[in-house]
Amino acid sequence: MSVSADVLRTQIDYTAWASMLLLDAAAQLSPQELTHDFRTADRSVLGTLVHIFAADRLWLERVHGRPNPAFVSDADRSLPALQTGWPPLLAHWKTWAAGLTGETARAQIAYSDLEGNPWQQPLLEVIFHVVNHATHHRGQVAGFLRSLGHAPPVTDLAYFYRQR
Repeated sequence: MSVSADVLRTQIDYTAWASMLLLDAAAQLSPQELTHDFRTADRSVLGTLVHIFAADRLWLERVHGRPNPAFVSDADRSLPALQTGWPPLLAHWKTWAAGLTGETARAQIAYSDLEGNPWQQPLLEVIFHVVNHATHHRGQVAGFLRSLGHAPPVTDLAYFYRQR
């Protein structure tokens, strides 16, 4: 597959934009709403946002060729921690992506999963995975917001393109 570095940068911009919209929406919830247990893998609005944040952090370390950090720490499990930590993390993604070229996007990267299994794949596949993973979980959060009686922000990719 061949994809331009500009397309990959746009995808990273999109995922940052959409994640920040949901983080802002979460800030409007009561503590009870934020931690309401929906009986999903990550349980709540907060738990799901923490999961997305932790994955964004993990994959950024991987694309830099560094070892996996702890996936989620107790320090991550609060809205203020996300509000403080996520914007600079997403800025780091954008700074890193500014240096992408078509050649580096196609290059293979090696990393280990959380169980220690080694993997290798093209960087562009990793970026698409990071964006898709976040989109999946943002969709869950949007559903949680609706079930709590709140209208979720519009995070559709088409809307992002229209806003640019």
